[in-house]
Amino acid sequence: MFRKIFGFLKNVKQEMVYISWPTKDDLKESTTVVIVMSMIVAAFLFLVDTVFRILIQNLLLKG
Repeated sequence: MFRKIFGFLKNVKQEMVYISWPTKDDLKESTTVVIVMSMIVAAFLFLVDTVFRILIQNLLLKG
């Protein structure tokens, strides 16, 4: 059993050589994109929620 575990860990170590890690600038850029897109989606959902809330309130009060 331990032979399989150590074999697996050895293979993982060998595969780690082939990974291309992002640079610090790439990481900053990707993080910025995620934060900006999250803010845009949050604002859109807020607007949609507000519009639906107003429509439903008007329908319930007038209906």
